[in-house]
Amino acid sequence: MSTSVQEPEQFTFRAEITQLLHLLAHSLYQSREIALRELISNASDALDKMRFVALTNEAYRDAAEGLKITLEGRDDSRDLVVRDNGIGMTHDELVENLGTIARSGSLEFLKSLGEARDKADLSLIGQFGVGFYSSFMLADHVTVRTRSYRDDHGWEWRSDGTGRFEIRPIDKQDRGTEVILHLKEDVKDLTKDYRLKGVVRTYSRFIPHPITIGEEVVNDVRPIWVEPKAQVTNEQHAQFYQHLAHRADEKPLWHLHLAVDSPIQFRSVLYCPRTNLERLGFGRTEHGLNLLARRVLVQSDCRELLPDFLRFLYGLVDSEDLPLNVSRETLQDNTVIRRIRNALVKAVFDRLEKLATDDPDAFRTFGEQFGPILKEGVIADVEHRERIASLLRFASSRDESGKETTSLKDYLSRMQADQKAIYYLGGPDLSAIRKSPNLEIFRRRGVEVLFLTDPIDEFVMASLGRFDGKDLKSIDAADVDLPSPKIETPPAESGLAGFSRVLELFRSALGDRVTEVRESKRLTDAPCCLVNAAGGFSTQMQRILRQANRDFPAVGRILEVNPDAPLIRRLAELSANPANDSFISTCGLQLWSNALALEGSLADPEEMVPRVQEFMEQAAAARSSIIQ
Repeated sequence: MSTSVQEPEQFTFRAEITQLLHLLAHSLYQSREIALRELISNASDALDKMRFVALTNEAYRDAAEGLKITLEGRDDSRDLVVRDNGIGMTHDELVENLGTIARSGSLEFLKSLGEARDKADLSLIGQFGVGFYSSFMLADHVTVRTRSYRDDHGWEWRSDGTGRFEIRPIDKQDRGTEVILHLKEDVKDLTKDYRLKGVVRTYSRFIPHPITIGEEVVNDVRPIWVEPKAQVTNEQHAQFYQHLAHRADEKPLWHLHLAVDSPIQFRSVLYCPRTNLERLGFGRTEHGLNLLARRVLVQSDCRELLPDFLRFLYGLVDSEDLPLNVSRETLQDNTVIRRIRNALVKAVFDRLEKLATDDPDAFRTFGEQFGPILKEGVIADVEHRERIASLLRFASSRDESGKETTSLKDYLSRMQADQKAIYYLGGPDLSAIRKSPNLEIFRRRGVEVLFLTDPIDEFVMASLGRFDGKDLKSIDAADVDLPSPKIETPPAESGLAGFSRVLELFRSALGDRVTEVRESKRLTDAPCCLVNAAGGFSTQMQRILRQANRDFPAVGRILEVNPDAPLIRRLAELSANPANDSFISTCGLQLWSNALALEGSLADPEEMVPRVQEFMEQAAAARSSIIQ
């Protein structure tokens, strides 16, 4: 048929669609270049439909070859062309798809938008299928030239978005559709190849069909997450991780390739880096996962997909079940996201538990790098607290070198039959912890104690409170249940003459530095130790709180004295002579200072140094210079 003499048919948009066009042309989207993403997605859909026709209809079998999308910028005319060789459209399909699209929901759409306007929120828009109309955010007028695979000629659709459009027949040799945007002055740089490549690589790099700009295929990243995981090699995962994380030449510590079909359908790949940048002083990381719908980017940093304690993971999630708004930028139904999130968290836990069993070295590296972040979940995430805790590892008195660590579950498996609690002790480092006198009775009775050197560990234990039915207890607490068999110590008055006098002199010398001075039931070798009142903070927790707030009030502690220590026995003997009271009192002050020093802190050094010097002078005076 001849197409050159026919006048174009004139059509008028429905009134509500005219309003819709006006709103879309006035920054409905947060980023106007997303309009190009919508056109690329529409082109990809047309190619998918053509491929389906080719697979189901023998007459079109060859049509599946060479399917592609082409972007072309024309600087001289300020035109941007999005071209595909897909299924194309007939006259009636043009009218239906580009003329009356969204008519069933447009009034509802406008009502919703009006209600949201008071909150300055233009993202609460449902599934109205108006992605094509976003073209008018970029263009003064739009031309669509198309030819259906069923027709022998094409059609042209034109509109300036003001309320009318026209359709006329044209001679078009090739099957498919090209959308020609006559760009507005302020976005004319979209005709530049570098700008087009940037948009494609940001939003559409995973489209399954080639997208060409000039002679270059821009979306050359293989969408490995849609493939069966058995067919994806570790090397391919490494390359994809490097692409996502921008970490050249680094392989992930571990990866997770996930396919879920019920109750929500989605595909996902997650990667754990080898290095925690937060430990290197780069501040808090906020990676977030890429969220895709049918391989099209919806949100580049979707932090709703994983809790904060897994923020170090890179990856993406691709789902066909996402109810998206018109701009694909805001999810309409958060229930879907919650279900995806729950499935991801469970899968990560399963992966880490398997890693701990199958590759202890990799799991140890994971704990060293990301354990502190994981521990945040124990403090902040009640729902997952117990399962996170089971993944944590601590040094312990079982291997005081600190090279081997243990889990809480393994600790429980080694507990003595009558043991009532999981015991731990915190300190600034392993060296300080090992020197603590509080460990003496636990070592002697063969009771394991966990060593906490990470400041966050104290908050972890306080948040947990119990694990698998057992209390978590710091051994520097005054009310700690000492491991059996109990040490029977006779009363000081009958067991060691003068011990009560020593305690009395210590109390007088220390004053309000401590809340109590008493006989110790826990010490076997050391002369004394400091413990914390029942229900109070552990020593390490107090230190952390003081570092965070210099005005944190000092907490009174209890000095426990061992009557069997040689020094204490000698002081008890000396107490019979009142002339020794001053010396014994000074010894009490120094023993208190020593106990603090063993914990890694010093109190009143300006008083302690002269006191130690005096002891040295007395010791030197008692020695003879005569060689025997």
